[in-house]
Amino acid sequence: MHHPHNEQYGLIGDMQTSAHVGGNGSIDWLCLPRFDSPAFCAALLGTPKHGAWQIAPAVADVAADAVAERRYRGDSLVLESVWRLPQGTVRVTDFMPPRDGAPQVIRIVEGVAGAVSMTSVFRPRPGYGRVSPWIHEVGGRVIAEAGADALWLDTSTQQVEKDGAVTSTFTVAEGESVAFVLSWAPSHAAAPEVPDPDAALAQTLAYWQDWTSQCTYEGPYRDAVVRSLITLKAMTYAPSGGIVAAPTTSLPEEIGGGRNWDYRYTWLRDAATTLAALLGTGYRREAEDWRRWLLRAVAGDPENLQIMYGITGERDLPERELDWLPGYENSSPVRVGNAAANQLQLDVYGEVIETLYLAHKSGVAYCRDTALLHRRLVELLAERWREPDEGIWEIRGERRHFVHSKVMAWVAVDRTIRLAEAGALDVDLFALMELREAIHHEVCTRGFDKERNTFTQSYGSRELDASLLLIPRTGFLPPDDPRVIGTVAAVRRELATPQGLVHRYPTAGHEKGVDGLDGDEGAFLLCSFWLVDALALTGQITDARLLFERLLTVRSDLGLLAEEYDPASGRQLGNFPQAFSHLGLIESATTLYSVECATAPVMAA
Repeated sequence: MHHPHNEQYGLIGDMQTSAHVGGNGSIDWLCLPRFDSPAFCAALLGTPKHGAWQIAPAVADVAADAVAERRYRGDSLVLESVWRLPQGTVRVTDFMPPRDGAPQVIRIVEGVAGAVSMTSVFRPRPGYGRVSPWIHEVGGRVIAEAGADALWLDTSTQQVEKDGAVTSTFTVAEGESVAFVLSWAPSHAAAPEVPDPDAALAQTLAYWQDWTSQCTYEGPYRDAVVRSLITLKAMTYAPSGGIVAAPTTSLPEEIGGGRNWDYRYTWLRDAATTLAALLGTGYRREAEDWRRWLLRAVAGDPENLQIMYGITGERDLPERELDWLPGYENSSPVRVGNAAANQLQLDVYGEVIETLYLAHKSGVAYCRDTALLHRRLVELLAERWREPDEGIWEIRGERRHFVHSKVMAWVAVDRTIRLAEAGALDVDLFALMELREAIHHEVCTRGFDKERNTFTQSYGSRELDASLLLIPRTGFLPPDDPRVIGTVAAVRRELATPQGLVHRYPTAGHEKGVDGLDGDEGAFLLCSFWLVDALALTGQITDARLLFERLLTVRSDLGLLAEEYDPASGRQLGNFPQAFSHLGLIESATTLYSVECATAPVMAA
């Protein structure tokens, strides 16, 4: 089965869940009613028989692998696909209206020129492609029911059910349109209202126009920044303020390999750094929502801080394999849930506290509960910072003293001191200053290789790690420190591809590597943006800009980025789209802009 590549999918969503629309007009991934719900359309990880909904020109008129021209309408998450055929031109507009009630997918087919015969084939397969639902009619409406879920499909054109698929064949001439609306509801609930597609479209466009107009970033590459902001917003679960790392599971980091993980949860690290990108471009409300999410998820039991939670704060995310799904291009296993929830990753204290600090600087005032939680997190970190951990990359090998984890522990203490000095937090300043100095001294002594003039992945190791590029950005050492310059040079030399894209750390192919896994992976896009930042901060601005512009060309035609990129095949790999990659793009654009503004010669009056 030939899959569309990752980058041939467009994302639509409603801040509760999302859908992946292929260039061939097929929705191949759709989880309802939430990001982490079982998929109704799981063709992304199998074949169309695992659930898909394709709207495209009739088969006789178009080659099997034909794809539409696509774009987002303005600064929105409304996707337009245009098919140009000898007999005419047709436009399909796909979107999910942001709403309080049940989620909907709306697909409007419009004739632009001539007359085109079209087919809609909807094959719902609940339970990640495993269940054949009961499809029947109720009051002239088609409904597919399975267990607790019901899907209602409304359209003005005739629908026929055969072999578990609902098909409509129709023609649109210039000026005509046919709309399809898919609504989810609990199967025991009353039927959802038949919506007005045109009103929903106007409301959706207005929503995005209003949201993007709040962006304060005015520097270069603004279009790329705004598109990334929209993508991050689309990964936010509006009812709770939780942010998913990606809206997919098990898209492989190596085609045919087993590095396939479920990213539809809220990692403290990914969510915190996503918020840093939002705060830096003028978005404060998201930070307030996330802080409430954080208090609900963490405050009851900070002693057992998890690195990740469900999107409404669930603690238990058992990992299992779905053996009936063959996986994306036969990359198995397909996993749901994530066992990394039980790992110790000491850097998350730093990311969370850094975000609380940035939110405070942006005008989100501290409340009593936040202050209590913050103080408790620092107490716990003071007890634990000397322990080995699994680190930022959640290795499945033995715990180590990762340098990045210790640097982020320093960040947690440093930002706490800054908040205390600003009068926002009541703490024992003298003890914290001693702790900050102790961490700093230990990292510079045990995490630094004097012979090679570089920090290393963990104490006493020879390996490098891309997370070391964050040392200048965190303020742990100034950018002009020779140890920083040496580390940036070493990472470029040992972890970068000839195009300048960066691997997270060395993997060992058929051997088990430092991460306890065999197999390799693509260049990690977030790490490549970190290199942009490190180059810019250490004064190598031309190299920084060149690498940033190269990374922009890796994006899909719709401006989307997965987790990784394989320079050999020119393909994006891993879950898609990925919050980490998009927040990296935003932070690099703002870093480049602020460094250039700082070094620009002042014009003489």
